Amino acid sequence: MKKDEPPLDFPDTLEGFEYAFNERECFWGKKEDRWPGLCYEENPYPWSILSKITEGQLRHIKTGEPFVFNYREDLHRWNQKRYEALGEIITKYVYELLEKDCNLKKISIPVDATESEPKSFIFMSEDALTNPQKLMVLIHGSGVVRAGQWARRLIINEDLDSGTQIPFIKRAMDEGYGVIVLNPNENYIEVEKPKIHVQSSSDSSDEPAEKRERKDKVSKETKKRRDFYEKYRNPQREKEMMQLYIRENGSPEEHAVYVWDHFIAQSAAENVFFVAHSYGGLAFVELMIQREADVKSKVTAVALTDSVHNVWHQEAGKTIREWMRENCCNWVSSSEPLDTSVESMLPDCPRVSAEKVTEFTSALKIHRFTRHRPRKQTERRLVPLKCVKRGEDKGKGQGLVNPESTFLFCSKYSGMPLEVLEVENDGYLIIERK
Repeated sequence: MKKDEPPLDFPDTLEGFEYAFNERECFWGKKEDRWPGLCYEENPYPWSILSKITEGQLRHIKTGEPFVFNYREDLHRWNQKRYEALGEIITKYVYELLEKDCNLKKISIPVDATESEPKSFIFMSEDALTNPQKLMVLIHGSGVVRAGQWARRLIINEDLDSGTQIPFIKRAMDEGYGVIVLNPNENYIEVEKPKIHVQSSSDSSDEPAEKRERKDKVSKETKKRRDFYEKYRNPQREKEMMQLYIRENGSPEEHAVYVWDHFIAQSAAENVFFVAHSYGGLAFVELMIQREADVKSKVTAVALTDSVHNVWHQEAGKTIREWMRENCCNWVSSSEPLDTSVESMLPDCPRVSAEKVTEFTSALKIHRFTRHRPRKQTERRLVPLKCVKRGEDKGKGQGLVNPESTFLFCSKYSGMPLEVLEVENDGYLIIERK
């Protein structure tokens, strides 16, 4: 027989669970790889590149031990509920870190929501909409994670830097980015389902009294058996809840489009960078399908980690696939060394190894990927007429097709695509795309 469960009544604070995140510790690292806000020691060994930081590990206050899932043996359901309760506390804790440690603002959505309707929220830096240069947008995956998290399991079993977006946010802000943190899993609020009173059929029936008594007796016995089974299957019957979906944010895909339309598209940044994990990659591809021209005009690079997008199932067009090949990179779980190319069956973006798949391991590479991919700028040059000749397209990099399909080749600027603007004296005034 199944053991009787203790009450599903859990603390609502980390202290109540007798857990806390430990204090900062130092680790060795090369000077150019240091992350803002972390503590470092000088590296005594030149071959030691970067050791994992131990700050922010969840530890028992009294014993110093890591979190234990099987707190009570043979009570898996109770242990799971305890784990979920702790996870909700950690979600609120990460929200506090985003506001206090990262100085982000919590912005309610929909922006025009009434007082009584369900609402969600995102987080933004002060300069997210006004930074004229760079904007970083972070999208987490599916499941129980919320804004600021990559994986709840990593937060609980590893540390805050492995499981949260905080290292990305701090480094991005240190390098002059505005930041927007999406919250694609906050799609509805839960309220208790109202109880509906069902009138007994015996109250209004014209059946004989004896027949009604027999039916009531059978009904009571059936209810008794059902209640006995329910007590065994679900010892503590929980409240029945119903979901009220948030307007225009009822799914991760809807959320991504909404935040794009009302925030990212309105930002002043010339270069927008996305970092999207797991289902966040699918949400980005869906955003691109719905807002292709706008995304292409504003987004410079997209770093994906273990993205589950599928350009065939999502019916992404040829132009989207071509853009992704040039502007996206997907770091995936692999036994290969970091950044080793990984084969893919899909004709979209390059896939490279992220080794053990923690966001922290590939974080430096991802930041370098976005940092060294500025949006193409144009520069006017005056080229002597004798250096320029017309001709047919001889291959990639030899010319730029203009609306009239005219090609120009320049011996002085070999390999640069050129577009004639106008003739000035003895030369052509051109645009050289870097």
